[in-house]
Amino acid sequence: MHGLLVITNGHAGSSGGASRDAVVAALRARADVHVARLDDLSELASVLERHEQRMPVVLGGDGSVHAVVAALYRLGQVDQGNRGLGIVPMGTGNDLARTLNLPLDPLAAAEVVVSGRERRLDVLTDDAGGVVANAVHLGVGADAARRAAPLKRRLGRFAYPFGSLCAGMLDQGWPLRIRLDGDVVADGRRRVLMVALGNGVTIGGGAPVAPHASPDDGYVDLVVSYSTGWWARMAYGFALARGRHPRREDVVLRRGHRVTVDGVAVPSNADGELSRLDATGRTWTVHPGALTVRVPE
Repeated sequence: MHGLLVITNGHAGSSGGASRDAVVAALRARADVHVARLDDLSELASVLERHEQRMPVVLGGDGSVHAVVAALYRLGQVDQGNRGLGIVPMGTGNDLARTLNLPLDPLAAAEVVVSGRERRLDVLTDDAGGVVANAVHLGVGADAARRAAPLKRRLGRFAYPFGSLCAGMLDQGWPLRIRLDGDVVADGRRRVLMVALGNGVTIGGGAPVAPHASPDDGYVDLVVSYSTGWWARMAYGFALARGRHPRREDVVLRRGHRVTVDGVAVPSNADGELSRLDATGRTWTVHPGALTVRVPE
């Protein structure tokens, strides 16, 4: 790579903008830097193509990282694994950064971009053309994120626990069918509260949904919760926040390479990006070592 392509949010406020300016100044002191301040993420692919000799550096959260990885994937530059990525975590949750042990201080993370080592990470791709770097989860967790979204500006990383409480009180599960590497994990006769596919460990700003996941082991960690009763939902939420949910009898953990979920429409969250899967569902497949990221030595 010949220099850095720093990608920032053109709508950043004054305080966020000042922090971003400090990071850019620190990077410019160590490398040749071009800054792309994007008002519209649809511009990403063309910017990445114009500066294909530069390593992209994302100044933002999981959603921004997701958008850049997705654009690289559409350009055919993910499976090659030869275009690195730098991450300066400046979002609300920064969950992929947590899994990679990146500093949450932006200036310290900028130092990792220029002096860290390269680590090859797996990614998940789906049959709708999507790509996931950290985690995708369906059901109550995605509904919690939907409820938390309007509160992020006021509550920051505490918005997700509040959204989780609301979703946990109201959601009663979905009759989903789940297959892992062709084997049936759930047949749709029993309601599922939450399904998570963890490439990384945490979601929602640090909740360890897949506590044993590693983003470079060639596997995805599948977590299925059947905690659908009112008290069970509350207990599951508290256990999830502490990473103790695998101990519950109504939680199933598996590891594999290919996961299919279908049956009914269900809220979905992929790297912090909210959507809704229809009843035909989706299949995710692990691509080992597809993405190169700068991490601490």
